[in-house]
Amino acid sequence: MEGFKKSILASLWFMFLTLPIMGVFVNTIDKSVTWHLDRVLYVGAAAFVLSFLWRYMLDRKEKGRKEEEASSVEKVTLFNKLVSNPKFYLPGMVAVAVFAIAFPKLFSMYQVNVMTTALIYVVLGLGLNIVVGLAGLLDLGFVAFYAVGAYSYALMNMYWGISFWMALPLGALLGAFCGILLGFPVLRLRGDYLAIVTLGFGEIIRLILENWGEFTHGPSGISNISRPEFFGLAKGFVAQVNFMYYLMLALVLFTIFVVNRLKNSRIGRAWQALREDEIACQAMGIDKMKTKLLAFSLGATWAGMVGVVFAAKTTFINPASFTFLESAIILSVVVLGGMGSILGVILGALMLILLPEYLRDFSEYRMLVFGATMVLVMVFRPQGLVRDVRKKIDISSVKKALGGAHE
Repeated sequence: MEGFKKSILASLWFMFLTLPIMGVFVNTIDKSVTWHLDRVLYVGAAAFVLSFLWRYMLDRKEKGRKEEEASSVEKVTLFNKLVSNPKFYLPGMVAVAVFAIAFPKLFSMYQVNVMTTALIYVVLGLGLNIVVGLAGLLDLGFVAFYAVGAYSYALMNMYWGISFWMALPLGALLGAFCGILLGFPVLRLRGDYLAIVTLGFGEIIRLILENWGEFTHGPSGISNISRPEFFGLAKGFVAQVNFMYYLMLALVLFTIFVVNRLKNSRIGRAWQALREDEIACQAMGIDKMKTKLLAFSLGATWAGMVGVVFAAKTTFINPASFTFLESAIILSVVVLGGMGSILGVILGALMLILLPEYLRDFSEYRMLVFGATMVLVMVFRPQGLVRDVRKKIDISSVKKALGGAHE
């Protein structure tokens, strides 16, 4: 009943605010006033319905959170049941693989190009997920490593004629080197201070690229960057677009495999311990310096590698492609998908990049709909689209193992 009253008050308030804008039309020529109260009533009805639904969903969310806190048993969702059952996820993986391989045959070149861009952000999100999601280090300058990879290939191709396949590992190595270069000054920083320093690092790289015109061509950028060649198969514009798509698909699979192995390895456990409690992590004998440097360098490796692919895909780059907005988008991919979750980052990247493209039918309202969708997701799924499942330790099994060891 309380929510019903608040929704009525919200609708009346919206009607009062929109009355001078939508309810009154003044004709200065005829000196007449026309009333459109029906429009104001529509606004009031819409405000009432949306306010009532919003409060209802917030109440449901709060009740679910309290029940989850009160229950000691971990809640098993339908999604977790499907993922843990081979009868469901194996056919699903096969269907996704077939769809991904046949994608260029099913859709237009424009759709393939957009999907390639989405896959680029998948790799960038997985790379930043190492730093932010696993190690818990807030990095707002991740785009700097992306720019290093792109400019490394563009400059090496322009000055020395180095091919794409030689530049791909070199871009990854340069990205890792810059990650270590950033990691040393921030070893003692956490939270907001770390975010400010990484933001400054990203701006330093962008300003160097923009002002060192004799070497990087400054704001004019670098054009005519060579596309990759593969035994003469990628000839023609359409074939090159399809080849870049399959190349990014292979790179995404390789990234998922490596990041998943890292997550479940000893260094992955050290990153997660560092994320949960840095002091306790150091007290347990984990080398904090090496752990942070590894997180920064490995995350930057993927950014440098995919930067090379980006330069080859667009054949033109300039510093305007690597602003803070790009870092914010990559961070949004990780937060929206679910920090620490590989599947969540993939879904977050696809949603964040593909949704604005498929909302173009809404014309000038598409970004409004997109923003409203993001707000709804973050309000009702603050943990992300897919929550990172943390494995719980069975104390009884630990006691048995320790007892067996003593015997």
